[in-house]
Amino acid sequence: MHRMDVRTWAGRMPWSIPLTAITLMLIGWLAIARAENLLGLAGRYVDRQMVFSGVAAAAMLLVTVVNYRVLMRWAYAIFAATLLLLVVVYFFPPINYAQRWIRVGPLSLQPSELAKVGFVLALARYLMHRESYRRLPGLLPPMVIALLPIALILPEPDLGTSLVFLPVLLAMLFAAGARRIDLVAVVAVGIVLLPVLWLGMSTEQRSRVTALFDQPPPGVRPSDDAYHLYQAKRVRAMGGWWGSAIAGEATEDRAVYRLPHAHSDFIFSVIGERYGLPGMGMVLALYLFLIGRVLMVAAATREPFGRLIAAGVAALFAVEVLINTGMTVGLLPITGLSLPLVSYGGSGLLAHALAVGLVLNVVQHPSYEVGPEPFRYAVTH
Repeated sequence: MHRMDVRTWAGRMPWSIPLTAITLMLIGWLAIARAENLLGLAGRYVDRQMVFSGVAAAAMLLVTVVNYRVLMRWAYAIFAATLLLLVVVYFFPPINYAQRWIRVGPLSLQPSELAKVGFVLALARYLMHRESYRRLPGLLPPMVIALLPIALILPEPDLGTSLVFLPVLLAMLFAAGARRIDLVAVVAVGIVLLPVLWLGMSTEQRSRVTALFDQPPPGVRPSDDAYHLYQAKRVRAMGGWWGSAIAGEATEDRAVYRLPHAHSDFIFSVIGERYGLPGMGMVLALYLFLIGRVLMVAAATREPFGRLIAAGVAALFAVEVLINTGMTVGLLPITGLSLPLVSYGGSGLLAHALAVGLVLNVVQHPSYEVGPEPFRYAVTH
């Protein structure tokens, strides 16, 4: 880019969005380091996460350079590529009894994370110029687009990621202008089909749901199915109101702090243990600010594809934060869904950074203009 191009790029950049995303990555470093300390794994994960964060931050900014309308032409191909990777993953040996990763040498890729971004792009491409979704039968194609990755991800098994797609679908349909009565009908059908989902879940996935409704009282040893939830709540409680960073550790017995997947799925419990309620509140406030700013971009963008991308990314972050934090405090079943931009994992970090970068791209390359008018398709000559 030329000097003037750099100035234009910097002038258009809504810096509060990438800075908030990077702040969440930095909080992730601190939380992962604490998780390593509690589990006696010094440097095993946090060093890698620092590398992942550098790559993700660079990708987030680089994706703003090429006009996002180029991606519009490739949206279906990108989505198809992620679906293909979701099929390829079954040809690789399982890791921890789950087939979620494509591993080549020291590198591994989790296609389900990239599928979220591909899904948002494909759905935005489909909805941008169509009117059919304004009638109930026209909602079937978007539902098929959502069910394709769900059907491939659920058997991995990965209940958490598979739960993300339908709420994002509903949010993007709402942003596109689907009738509310039709969306209510879709939700009603989904509730009716819950028994089908239950039958399709593995025994382990079902046990995580039943454990939510059979939580033992304090001091009572939990069953194997409820162990993760019990320990997540226990580790959080060990930090008290202000966290061990200020109040000090409640005990020297490391067995009390043992929490499987503390660096990934249960990172929010570690944040609560180390930084107490203020730390948890700050993280939630950062997410709320980030999602709010992305929604502002969606509300201000006239061009349909860009508006729907921003709406989809906002919904993606909101759903994942709600599910992850809800499961760590015992309000939702344990699903194995990571906390975006904070939890350990290169694939997830890269996918969410790319999602944020797409929103920045919408601001950097306004197709028509940016204004407060409601969603409409603008024709240019």
